[in-house]
Amino acid sequence: MLYLNDFQDMKNKILANAIKAFNPLRLRVGGSLEDQTVYKVGLVTKCPHFKNNMNVRRFGFSNGCITMERWDQLNQFFNETGAKVTFVLNALRENKSENKNSTLWVGNWNKLNAQEFMKYTISKGYKIDSYELGNELSASGVFARVNAGQYGKDTIILSNLVKKLYANFSDQPKILGPGGFYDKEWFNKFLRVSGPGIVDGLTHHIYNLGAGNDPKLISRVQDPFYLDKIAQTFKSISESIKQYGPWTGAWVGESGGAYHSGGTNVSNTFADGFWYLDQLGMASTFDHKVYCRQVLIGGNYGLLNTTTFAHNPDYYGALLWHRLMGSRVLHDASPYLHSYAHCSKDSERGDITVLLINMSNSTTFVVNTVNDLNLFPSDHTELPPREEYHLTPEGRTFKAK
Repeated sequence: MLYLNDFQDMKNKILANAIKAFNPLRLRVGGSLEDQTVYKVGLVTKCPHFKNNMNVRRFGFSNGCITMERWDQLNQFFNETGAKVTFVLNALRENKSENKNSTLWVGNWNKLNAQEFMKYTISKGYKIDSYELGNELSASGVFARVNAGQYGKDTIILSNLVKKLYANFSDQPKILGPGGFYDKEWFNKFLRVSGPGIVDGLTHHIYNLGAGNDPKLISRVQDPFYLDKIAQTFKSISESIKQYGPWTGAWVGESGGAYHSGGTNVSNTFADGFWYLDQLGMASTFDHKVYCRQVLIGGNYGLLNTTTFAHNPDYYGALLWHRLMGSRVLHDASPYLHSYAHCSKDSERGDITVLLINMSNSTTFVVNTVNDLNLFPSDHTELPPREEYHLTPEGRTFKAK
């Protein structure tokens, strides 16, 4: 996800180069306020800005709007940086809360505003990799929720709309959902109702470290047994797909570790890499196809500094993972030495890339490889030297940035 304050942000070379380095980087456009967003296109004439309003139950903001001028600017930025775009649509457009004190929203999704938005997007030649319906509406939801059966029906409406509008495209946008926290009963029913060939990516969110202001946060990112607890969620998602949706794939649609903007002097430091890299390895072990980090810019958990766009430590971890680790997973972890081995990305020689994370603050592990011919290649071998990347905090300070 990406927060940009004004058009000048999109002219920043540090920001642009940070995105280009991934070639491509997926940007998820949406989030907490997505289900309060209207698109100023077609019959929509009023386009208010989001305003702080503590009388509003959903996140303390009034409803807001995105103009097509702003959408044009964003797509110019996406095109220049080669970003791959996932766009989250308002799932609560004209739906109604069950009653004044209820968080349950009822009624079929009104597709009209989204339809006009898609038509405009197509007319301008803007490429969307995937559309997702709503944000954090599954199970008990976050300030709002939709029943699994209703959400399944709404996702079918979205799928049919995309198939109709993109009928002449050989590469149609994928359909994602539900973009919320995993609940076995809710997710299973959603897959049953939506049925085969509708959902391309089953997206779920993870904030397994607790609140950003929790003083225990710094100890949690170093505790291998605490970090391993979330493995059950990854496993359960995989089981839901195997039983009810073998046509789809699991995605982590959003994860920042600690919610409420992450932890000060934790989420944006070297320490967070113990959680983040372990998450990437764990997600791959349980056959997840995509992992979206919250957030590129914004809060304490941004990969880039909010004001200077300087790279925080997790940016480098993400970049190395993206460049080195292939999609084939060979091995996973042990208690204090977490190890993840993949076939190397874009390798034709059968190379292997291994990620080793020492979760102990008192033990040094010695790792040897058997018959490693390319550690010190001689003049008689065509093998390149082995590459090693050592991630250490500046000044050996655990909270270094």
